[in-house]
Amino acid sequence: MSFSIRLTDEERALAASYAKMHSMSMSEAFKRALFERIEDEYDLSVYNEAYKEYEQSGRKSRPISELWEELEL
Repeated sequence: MSFSIRLTDEERALAASYAKMHSMSMSEAFKRALFERIEDEYDLSVYNEAYKEYEQSGRKSRPISELWEELEL
């Protein structure tokens, strides 16, 4: 699948500079940026769901020092 994107001259120059700095094509730079954004949003969604479950469980966190004492570390 291919698609086009409209960029201002300034945006194009910035994207081209980024791609060149990382030795990749502009296509690869945009593809990486897109999938990194998707991954970040997915990770945030998973975190939010896990945190919600944690809060609903009623469990409480504690200082790591308590765990170390318990494990005699």
